[in-house]
Amino acid sequence: MKLSRLLALMSLSTLTSIFAHGEPLKVGDDAPAVTAVTETGAKLNLGDVYKQQPYTLVYFYPKADTPGCTAQGCSLRDGYEELTKQGVAVVGVSHDTVADQKAFKDKFHFPFTLIADTDSAVREAFGVPAYPMTSVAKRQAYLIKGGKIIYTDYKGTTSKQAAAILEVLAAQKS
Repeated sequence: MKLSRLLALMSLSTLTSIFAHGEPLKVGDDAPAVTAVTETGAKLNLGDVYKQQPYTLVYFYPKADTPGCTAQGCSLRDGYEELTKQGVAVVGVSHDTVADQKAFKDKFHFPFTLIADTDSAVREAFGVPAYPMTSVAKRQAYLIKGGKIIYTDYKGTTSKQAAAILEVLAAQKS
């Protein structure tokens, strides 16, 4: 196969992977009730989580135990008590394996569930883009109430993720 043909096929494949999953969910959209595997290896249906608390924060991060992802997780860990007082369940999602998610959770003492989205089902259901030529999710966060998206953070605030969510909740109450 000629190099130019191979490069053209690779470019088409890259464009297809970028546009195949649609746009990220937006405020007002239904939150996907997708089933995934947690850091314990158990199956979890996000639709069930949405019903357990008034709010659910589903946040996506690229890679466990990397600086930005650790800062984001630690922000949510440190703000977890206040978030739960406000009725927020927290669920983190990345393409990492069950073992990697468990190690990440244990190392940083995260009190919330992590999803090992190795098949990208959760990322795709939310329309979260992946880095080119990978299945690794870009950093994003979604706050859900009553099964509907009420807030989106398409850049995925890192060290201030908990504070950003608490600000949204405070604004909802005023």
